[in-house]
Amino acid sequence: METLYHQTNKQIQEVQSRMGGLERTDRESVHLLENELQARIDQIFNHLERLEILASKEPPNRRQNAKLRVDQLKYDVQHLRTALQTFQHRRYAREAQEREREELMSRNFTTNGTHKKMLDVANMLGLSNTVMRLIERRATQDKLIMIGGMLLTCVFMFLVIRYLG
Repeated sequence: METLYHQTNKQIQEVQSRMGGLERTDRESVHLLENELQARIDQIFNHLERLEILASKEPPNRRQNAKLRVDQLKYDVQHLRTALQTFQHRRYAREAQEREREELMSRNFTTNGTHKKMLDVANMLGLSNTVMRLIERRATQDKLIMIGGMLLTCVFMFLVIRYLG
C-alpha cells in the first residue's frame, strides 16, 4: 500500500506542475495537454480505488490513518479535476468570444444595403413608388429641421452665456 500511495502522490504532484503550464501552452497543443491531464487524473482515480480497498484491509490500528491519507489524496485529485474543467470552460468561452468577434468584424454594415432592403419590404407591402418618394422626402426634411434646430439651440445657448453669464 505504501508504494502505491507514494506513487499516486507523485503522480498528483506531476499533474499539478503540468497544470501550471497549461495557461502558457499554445493553442494547437493545449488540447493534447488537456487530454493527457484528463487521462492522468482518471488513472489516479483508479489508483485511489485500489488504495481504498487496500486501506480497508489494513490492521485496525492503522486503518483510520490509511483512510484519511486516501481521502486527502481524493480531495487533491478532485480539486485538480475541477481546476481542469474550469480552465476548459474559460478556454471554450474565450474561443466562442473570438469566433463571435470575427463574425461581427466580417459583416458588412452599409446603410445602402439597409435602405435597399427597406424599399424591397415596402414594395412587398404594396406601397407605391410615389408614397415611397414622399416618405424619403419627409425623412430628408425631418433631418434638415433637426440640424437647424440643433444649430439654433447652440446659437441661443451661446448668446445666453455671452450676455447673461
